Amino acid sequence: MIGWLQGTVAEPWQARPRCGLLLICGGVGYEVQLGRRQWEALPAAGGTIGLHIHHSVREDAWTLFGFPRREERELFRELVAVSGVGPQMALGLLGELESAELVRAIVQADLRRLSQAPGVGKRTAERLAVELRTRLQERYPAAAAVSAEVIALESGVAGGEGPGEEGRAEVQITLEALGYEILEVHRALRAVAAAGLAADAPVDDWIREGLRWLSRPAA
Repeated sequence: MIGWLQGTVAEPWQARPRCGLLLICGGVGYEVQLGRRQWEALPAAGGTIGLHIHHSVREDAWTLFGFPRREERELFRELVAVSGVGPQMALGLLGELESAELVRAIVQADLRRLSQAPGVGKRTAERLAVELRTRLQERYPAAAAVSAEVIALESGVAGGEGPGEEGRAEVQITLEALGYEILEVHRALRAVAAAGLAADAPVDDWIREGLRWLSRPAA
């Protein structure tokens, strides 16, 4: 398996939504796919570059994915291990967000930020947060410390102090789209639940009551 390539940039290419380069190493040319940010930072043709490689082997294709930093490759591997997340979606996430930003968005369940990546819908964003949060907390303790209050708030909401899972994702994305931070949204959901709104109440009711709580005058 190929894990590292260093060579000369012969030909950057893009065929939406994919992009990459032809990398010449010892007289052999390798087609390597990259994320959008990484592709835009490539040296000009003739320049030298080294890439950490994820070598994907399938019955119908062998594909190389390149990353300037090892941590990006390891994060890519975490992403593609999630059900419903393929290599192109994982590259889209890494092309949209720096590694640290992506880790924070996943650990903090920032569905709005995750959904900005190409092809990532709210269900996939929620799946990423649910499946990867614990592993990324262990690997990136700084992100875990930042997200401690988010996790405490969300665990209360998931434990019955809020709408069901599907409704919660819709309410969260709607309120975040209006400019509210993830912490504010979870505080609002807990407050509205504590005020007596039933978990099976219509999503519109949760959004309306959440907005009312978020718009209340500061104490």
